[in-house]
Amino acid sequence: MLKWILILLIVAAVASLLGLNTISGAALTGAKILIGIVLVIFILVVLGIVAIA
Repeated sequence: MLKWILILLIVAAVASLLGLNTISGAALTGAKILIGIVLVIFILVVLGIVAIA
């Protein structure tokens, strides 16, 4: 999932440099959502609620 976050951030940066604001905003929104999901999963693992086997 971290790979997808990096890809979306790179796409957002390149689109922003090229002036494609709609694509940049969509990629950045997707990256924000994935970052939120990763943080929630991380917190659940740290608190011991979810165990990764």
